[in-house]
Amino acid sequence: MSFTYLQAMPSPKEVQEKLPLPAPYHALKAERDAMIRDVFEGKSSKFILIIGPCSADNETAVVDYSVRLSRAAEKVKDKILVIPRVYTNKPRTTGMGYKGMLHQPDPEKKQDLEAGLFAIRRMHIDVIKESGLTPADEMLYPENHSYMDDVLSYVAVGARSVEDQLHRMVASGVDIPVGMKNPTSGDFGVMINSITAAQAPQMFIYRNSEVETSGNEHAHAVLRGAVNKHGQFIPNYHYEDLMRIARIYDTKELKNPAVIVDTNHSNSGKMYLEQIRIAKEVMHSRRHCKDVEKLVKGLMIESYIEPGCQKVGEHTYGKSITDPCLGWDDTERLIYEIAELI
Repeated sequence: MSFTYLQAMPSPKEVQEKLPLPAPYHALKAERDAMIRDVFEGKSSKFILIIGPCSADNETAVVDYSVRLSRAAEKVKDKILVIPRVYTNKPRTTGMGYKGMLHQPDPEKKQDLEAGLFAIRRMHIDVIKESGLTPADEMLYPENHSYMDDVLSYVAVGARSVEDQLHRMVASGVDIPVGMKNPTSGDFGVMINSITAAQAPQMFIYRNSEVETSGNEHAHAVLRGAVNKHGQFIPNYHYEDLMRIARIYDTKELKNPAVIVDTNHSNSGKMYLEQIRIAKEVMHSRRHCKDVEKLVKGLMIESYIEPGCQKVGEHTYGKSITDPCLGWDDTERLIYEIAELI
């Protein structure tokens, strides 16, 4: 047969019991979740920054980065709500290459999924403990969300996953905001359909059980640009794009209309320094139009300690081993500049 069953994996309950979020941080998580919900519900005017490495490959560097981020976040806390991007799963277009810490706790060693589960949970918890910030991750594998549902404050469904039925239905049962990215084709209709499905109650089979969800009223759009049939990048962060999604939202009966703009990926053409210009353009669009200001709740930015990227095995501390990222100096400066534009 084509499947070889290697071992039974521990249940989410077993993993959480073996590596629990310490009790003192439960209240912090609840407080942060409420603050983030208030932004999406329009009760708070704070601007969200989901910011961090393309992939969280090294706990020491990721925690170090998160502590730096918390210091900057404290200086802008009246205007900006910072969510550290701690992405532990890396989608691969071809299915080959480094797939994130879940697969390889050590990028230079073979895959070990059980060790990976504990490694990524430990990293999320250590980010919370050391920085006081609760993280975001990508829901690449919807069956795995239950392992981390008590430590995450935001999840995103990626461009290659957003059309998948199981991702949409699991998003409908998640109790934190879920960003539904536009697909790589750029089709806003697909993205809106995914938000509609995520906001609706659903019944399906999940982790060997029949489950029912109540719907996630904080599911929202994430604009990350597109790629056309010729392989060319098509950005969708411009003022006209933001007005277009605003008009589409107006025609739908969706709760808490919201957009997060991803400044990298196809919006930047993977030219990571362009994120600075793109972020500022989005902020100017918000200042230009009240409808855009009301709709655009935040930005996603890929950033790490050192700028650019490196190959696995090069061992530059705090430098991405996947897509290139802004370095810390540019990141800190950008955070303060964004605050001034709010």
